[in-house]
Amino acid sequence: MVVIEKKMKEIIEKDLPFKRIEVNKEEANQIFKKKKEKYKLELLEDIQDDMVTLYQQGDFIDLCRGPHVSSTGKLKAFKLLNIAGAYWRGNEKNKMLQRIYGTSFNKKSELDNYLKLLEEAKKRDHRKLGKDLELFSFHDEGVGFPFFHPKGMVLRNILEDYWKEEHCKSGYTEVKTPIILNKSLWVKSGHWDHYKENMYFTKIDEEDYAIKPMNCPGGILIYKTTLHSYRDLPLRMGELG
Repeated sequence: MVVIEKKMKEIIEKDLPFKRIEVNKEEANQIFKKKKEKYKLELLEDIQDDMVTLYQQGDFIDLCRGPHVSSTGKLKAFKLLNIAGAYWRGNEKNKMLQRIYGTSFNKKSELDNYLKLLEEAKKRDHRKLGKDLELFSFHDEGVGFPFFHPKGMVLRNILEDYWKEEHCKSGYTEVKTPIILNKSLWVKSGHWDHYKENMYFTKIDEEDYAIKPMNCPGGILIYKTTLHSYRDLPLRMGELG
């Protein structure tokens, strides 16, 4: 990132203007075909409008709605923070790209204060605290899922008890619905059409089931088991994930 930051500083010193350009989709297609920008061409396909907005800075031209500052010289203080892998358009079937995270401020003092806050936040990062305090750990056999240690379970139980107490004070009753539910429910709720790519499925007796991404569809099934009058409303049911 040091090399990239050095190049960025050179561009800032040149104080290059940002030029806003409006072109039709066909012109934009020709521009990005010439530059062999296949990802920009794919984004263009999803744009419904006939006209699109481009921004030009020196020889570089990009597909962007804007707005931008008037020139690169306006960017007084910046810092590249880290690099991470990211699948194109968030789809694991697509190519893995590199995503660079950064931030910018009007003054160096503001940037320094922000970077100091980030360092303080790292000390309180739950992943660091979980390891240092022996609360939980993560393992390749369950990527993204915490393995709670004895001390961690003490804290978890305290938090859950507090949650139950506060919900009870507010008139909630506690329910529990299955973690895996039939595809038919997710079709009705709309999850199948909109979130299927981010859900986890399995087959039971040749039927599709999915791990629930949220509790409310199961809560609706509980509601439907009995008839209700408007006098019963509001009904407050709470469920821990």
